[in-house]
Amino acid sequence: MRLRRVGLQRQVNPQIFISLGVSSHHWYSHFCVYSIADEKEQPHRILNVSQSGVCAADGFVCKQNGNFQSSHFTFVTSIVLMQNGFIKVAAGVPAVRVADCTFNIQHIESMIATADGQGAEIICLPELSITAYTCQDLFQQQLLLDQAEASLLKLMEFSMNLNITTLVGVPIAYGSMLFNCAAVIQRGKIYGLVPKTYIPNYKEFYEQRWFASANLLPENAEVRFCGQTIPLSKNLLFTTTHCTFGIEICEDIWSPVPPSNHLALAGADIVFNLSASNDLIGKADYLRNLIANQSARLLCGYVYASCGYGESTQDLVFGGRAYISENGHILAEGKRFSMQEQIVYGEIDVERLRAERRMNTSFAAAHSVEHISSMREIELEPFTTNVPFSLTRPIDAHPFEPKGNRADERYEEIICMQSSALARRIEHTNARTVVVGISGGLDSTLALLVAVHAFDCLQRDRRGIIGVTMPGFGTTDRTYTNALNLMKQLGVTIREISIVDAVKQHFKDLGHDIQVHDLTYENSQARERTQILMDVAGQMGGFVVGTGDLSELALGWATYNGDHMSMYGVNASIPKTMVKHLVRWAAENMADEASRVTLLDIIDTPISPELIPADDNGEIKQVTEDLVGPYELHDFFLYYTLRYGFRPQKIMYLAQRAFDGNGNGTFYPEDVIRKWLQTFFRRFFTQQFKRSCLPDGPKVGTCSLSPRGDWRMPSDASFAAWLNDLELPSEDDKTILS
Repeated sequence: MRLRRVGLQRQVNPQIFISLGVSSHHWYSHFCVYSIADEKEQPHRILNVSQSGVCAADGFVCKQNGNFQSSHFTFVTSIVLMQNGFIKVAAGVPAVRVADCTFNIQHIESMIATADGQGAEIICLPELSITAYTCQDLFQQQLLLDQAEASLLKLMEFSMNLNITTLVGVPIAYGSMLFNCAAVIQRGKIYGLVPKTYIPNYKEFYEQRWFASANLLPENAEVRFCGQTIPLSKNLLFTTTHCTFGIEICEDIWSPVPPSNHLALAGADIVFNLSASNDLIGKADYLRNLIANQSARLLCGYVYASCGYGESTQDLVFGGRAYISENGHILAEGKRFSMQEQIVYGEIDVERLRAERRMNTSFAAAHSVEHISSMREIELEPFTTNVPFSLTRPIDAHPFEPKGNRADERYEEIICMQSSALARRIEHTNARTVVVGISGGLDSTLALLVAVHAFDCLQRDRRGIIGVTMPGFGTTDRTYTNALNLMKQLGVTIREISIVDAVKQHFKDLGHDIQVHDLTYENSQARERTQILMDVAGQMGGFVVGTGDLSELALGWATYNGDHMSMYGVNASIPKTMVKHLVRWAAENMADEASRVTLLDIIDTPISPELIPADDNGEIKQVTEDLVGPYELHDFFLYYTLRYGFRPQKIMYLAQRAFDGNGNGTFYPEDVIRKWLQTFFRRFFTQQFKRSCLPDGPKVGTCSLSPRGDWRMPSDASFAAWLNDLELPSEDDKTILS
């Protein structure tokens, strides 16, 4: 394996090199730092960093015939850490004085130093932050323009030894025109100047009095400024170690076709907006939604910084807003009307955004049909920092579950979608009845509730729902009683058909010992139940409603051609953790007092297929989550596997933070998470053959495993790479010598 070269910010002795777990363009799962005092000496580990990313300089380290070859060494220059596709950004609102560039640059430098010390890779500051936005006709004074340039020179010098990239607002003269620009500064150099495109000239805005639009610039314009010849264009993209970004300024986002549309389609992962937007009643909420919606439409990160206290209040008020948004979600925001300067930090998941774009074919189609101006891509220096990466954004342990005040509305919507789909299938097939196997467990309970709601919507008699309970060897009194009570309370037709005698006869025919509780023992019961349901449906002029859920389909926790099969699976895209919440919602909103008590007891019953006899106390002995793992973990794994295609190491990284006991998830140690994640991928791959022949069922959420829709996968694919990705580096780390 070739090993990418990296290094340190200062010269070191002995030499340092990095062992990479995998080779990729930008992203690495783990690496180790070794020191070599002599080329023939075995490497000695001096640092192990897991779940980080590396960007390397040129050259490789390799070993041939037992010796490290000095001809392959390139001196190590930088170590770059990145956590699984995240990039840390900042939006700053510094203190400002109108037309006092010296004061402003001092506070800007202080803010940049603070953000750099926090490990931020890019900081966005407000529009015209070097001069202040409200200078009005002072922008026509040469002294102010000269002071702005001198201040920017000072900022360039200040940035020489910093890692951070700074976006700062400054007026730039080009020929006979003045432009409102964002300067991109990194390590003592201005890499580009991006002028504002849309210059507002209505109501309280008179910017056309001073500034020209970027549309008036010639193609590939350059300007001599601060001792450099610098690109001056709205069509600039900047590439860093971890992302590509573009810039628009204030009014640009309010326009019918914002420049960010073109920037994102041309490859910008993140859009930065340097703004000076005054406050009005209700405007803040509108702007917040505008930023979130733009980031959602463009599948991008959006960082917004607007000027605040210190701007002139002659006619306007500036509240100092700062937002960091990612694909429709506000990750962080500043405090409005603060009289203190402030910095807002956030980690944008660039890998997640790129995954979204790859899956959304309309995004690529828009790129091909939309006229995209010729963009100039400017590569910045590699980002390096010795500040350990810390993920501050919360990771939801239950990503499938609705949150907030509208959760009840979402639960109702889900049940309505399920029941509407079932109602349509009933009408299409001219079915007189539907048949549901009722076990007293969560999945069959939800399927029954959906069937009841569908019949009510169709104004049909609930007695057309045939609920069949089929007690077997493992059925407990609790689940048996709950099954009968629920069917009676909901007013459906009840049929009870024991499978015990039929399965015993089957064992006799097979020559199977009934005391051997193996797969034959379990699967025979599941298939006998399915046969009964199918035959009852034929007898009663109906079809079988499947009860299996998304989590069971992902893990293959179903008997092939047993409970795996039905005529229509209403729960096929509902994860197990969601099933429990839907049943609870139904208990509180759809049930009378008697059925509510039954539903709540079903929720409290351990999840089990009840295929193994109960214990001596008559309690459930076969608990599903003891066998395959906690469903809240598996649903978390499933979400990030299906929704974004994340590699196992990243899912592991996110799960450790989601289930650290500080958020909304249960605490699980690292080894427990790793164990069940390995189980998840092993079962997810080996059980695909069951998903390849699923019955029809409605998609109601963002994830589905339907072979006709969201998930098409070969049944004989290997899971080796996915399990290998989860392996911890060994102490001798033999991979560095392979």
